[in-house]
Amino acid sequence: ILIIQVIITIFVLSLLATVVIRFGAKYNKVSSKRSHNTALEVVWTLVPVIILLIIMVPSMRLLYFMDKTPNADMTLKVISNQWFWSYEYPDHGNFTFDSTMLEDDELKEGQPRLLETDNRVVLPVGTNIRVLLTSSDVIHSWAVPSLGLKTDTVPGRINETWVRIDREGIFYGQCSELCGVNHAFMPIAVQAVSKEEFQKWVEKAKKEFASVDAESL
Repeated sequence: ILIIQVIITIFVLSLLATVVIRFGAKYNKVSSKRSHNTALEVVWTLVPVIILLIIMVPSMRLLYFMDKTPNADMTLKVISNQWFWSYEYPDHGNFTFDSTMLEDDELKEGQPRLLETDNRVVLPVGTNIRVLLTSSDVIHSWAVPSLGLKTDTVPGRINETWVRIDREGIFYGQCSELCGVNHAFMPIAVQAVSKEEFQKWVEKAKKEFASVDAESL
């Protein structure tokens, strides 16, 4: 789309420059009396329509595949609360944990303020991950810009998106919906690891968050 926009901009600027230079009063002492050109009007109506159709086809295809993945390797459930996140791993023992923002006095060296959490979301790289999102109270929005993720969580409704992370690292995001007084203090920390490291983390998480699951029951 950017390429098409650049071409159109250059074309329109060229037309404007031509009109200013060629048809200005300096070079045309007597103005033209012509006011209509049917063929030209048809062309400048049809050409934009054709351009929009060309843009629409790949855009609709992209939107369709962005919505959901038909062959997900795993599922992550995201539940928003005022003002923290809860996560479930239904394909790996169905354990659950909460993720809240670290206060300034809890931060370690190198951890970003207002973005680091006590429990990160750990996901494997090279994996198609279905993400199901809902809310326990008001509308929030689970947004991780560096992963191309931003989906609202709505009470009583399950929204779906998906992600495939191609490199290891830590990706940060925040709630991007005005959800209340502590809206600015709902960070998201996603840690992408290798598939082997993910399996090790799952075994550890099953034990670490077992008590949390029992308490929730």
